[in-house]
Amino acid sequence: MQSTPVSGGAVVSNVMIIGQAPGPREPALQRMFAHTAGKTLFRWFEEFCGMNESTVRSKIYFAAVCRCFPEKNSTGTDRVPVPDEIRNCSSWMGDEIQILQPHLIIPVGRLAIMQFIDCKKLEEVIGRKFRVARAGHRFEVIPLPHPSGASPWHKILPGRKLTERALKLIARHSAVAALCRSRPKPRGDLVLHPTRLPSIALTTQRKKC
Repeated sequence: MQSTPVSGGAVVSNVMIIGQAPGPREPALQRMFAHTAGKTLFRWFEEFCGMNESTVRSKIYFAAVCRCFPEKNSTGTDRVPVPDEIRNCSSWMGDEIQILQPHLIIPVGRLAIMQFIDCKKLEEVIGRKFRVARAGHRFEVIPLPHPSGASPWHKILPGRKLTERALKLIARHSAVAALCRSRPKPRGDLVLHPTRLPSIALTTQRKKC
């Protein structure tokens, strides 16, 4: 796994979206959820939360279980990160949670969900809200299925109904409602404690996972 690490940038927020890993296009574009899966994810947020893509990106902190593209596997699909790669990147997520102390984390896809709660079957966790502790901080988790076109789970029953239920929970969550009422703060105005900058400004870092 070698590529430019991808981050959502230094957005100070009470809400985090955590994906699995960048796809092949994200390292060049330097933004997460930049292709097919992103189109679906941002459509969900616009439909249920009234927030378009630019608003979501400016108000919600984006992270991932692994920060580099894992490359393709032998079948030509994106390779799922292996446990060693997940462990190598896990400290980044812990640091981000410590810094931001989010009220809500939205893990997208099974791999991201499993970093916070047990997920044997998506239908057991999608459409529910969980209370979780990590990195010395307690927060709520509302999982979403991966919006990639590779899986039809969110398009067919019961996945479609459970996904709608999860999105309604997200829209009603106090942290998301507060974002909808607030105006985005320009990145140039961000004021972060100097000791926190290296951890949150991940786009300036180069690392082999």
